Amino acid sequence: MNFNDNIQEDGLYPRATLSDGLGRVHTSLRISVTDRCNIRCFYCMPLENVEFRPREELLTFEEIERFVRVGVLLGIRKVRLTGGEPLVRNNLSKLVEKLAAVPGIEELALTTNGILLAEQAVSLKAAGMQRLNVSLDSLSEATFQRISRRSGLQRILDGIFAARNAGFENIRLNAVAIRGLTEAEIVPLAQFSREHDFELRFIEFMPLDAENRWQAEQVLTCAEIRRVLEQQVCSLVPKPRNDPSQPAVDFTFSDGCGTIGFINPVSEPFCSSCNRLRLTAEGQVRNCLFSTTEWDARDLMRSGGSDDQLRELIRDCVMNKLPAHGVGEADFVKPLRAMYQIGG
Repeated sequence: MNFNDNIQEDGLYPRATLSDGLGRVHTSLRISVTDRCNIRCFYCMPLENVEFRPREELLTFEEIERFVRVGVLLGIRKVRLTGGEPLVRNNLSKLVEKLAAVPGIEELALTTNGILLAEQAVSLKAAGMQRLNVSLDSLSEATFQRISRRSGLQRILDGIFAARNAGFENIRLNAVAIRGLTEAEIVPLAQFSREHDFELRFIEFMPLDAENRWQAEQVLTCAEIRRVLEQQVCSLVPKPRNDPSQPAVDFTFSDGCGTIGFINPVSEPFCSSCNRLRLTAEGQVRNCLFSTTEWDARDLMRSGGSDDQLRELIRDCVMNKLPAHGVGEADFVKPLRAMYQIGG
């Protein structure tokens, strides 16, 4: 199949609709480029004896590009690179350059822990990366080490400011909220974000940890965080929801200084508007972060499968998407794979 045959006069692929059985239209693709990471956050990875995928099992940059081009034909418009830690993948900017050149991609983003960001921010920007999400759970080195089981907070902060200097705008900071651990981080993170004009989002702790220690009681809800902010910083004003499929509920601070978002997958699931599809580092397609079923795109591509067959595999995956992830329900089944193996 020649992709150029499908490009319209305006340079874009014809817009298709990738809908599931409930009519949810999927336009967002999250791609894990590696399961490796340079820290060991307990909500994502085990501390020791981590078995990573052999290099030959990971999708090549060419295979990822092919998947994205087929996805664009089905209506994918936003791509986010994740991991593991995506910046540990060698020559990641080369992949960014390939994906940035795909007609029809309207947004190319990256989620990173930021430790290697200072060294790579310039090359990522030059390659065409548009947006950055940086994980920042704490501004305290001690708390950071309790979460990540490694040192490196200052390197993350250096990376955030290096990215700004490289030309990245609207940098988003993501903080996982964990009861009994991160309450003291709420106000400092908000003040830091307000002072430096970063967008902050708090994300509820989800049952995707590798050590299977998650308990519902550990979920520090975003409703609680909002109350703390309104008591100790200032009141929050709801922000118009321009994209109904976005996972965050956004607010602005009433004094006009900064915005903040809350992602509530446990206390207030947003499954009814989910528009996301996931591709793991070794080429498995998932229709939900909590899915227990995967579709093998790598095997199809490496066994000579056509783009039409790949397109049908993606459609089948999306059509089999469940109404909701089921966290908190009596029949909820935790995925066998942890966050680092799926892709954040």
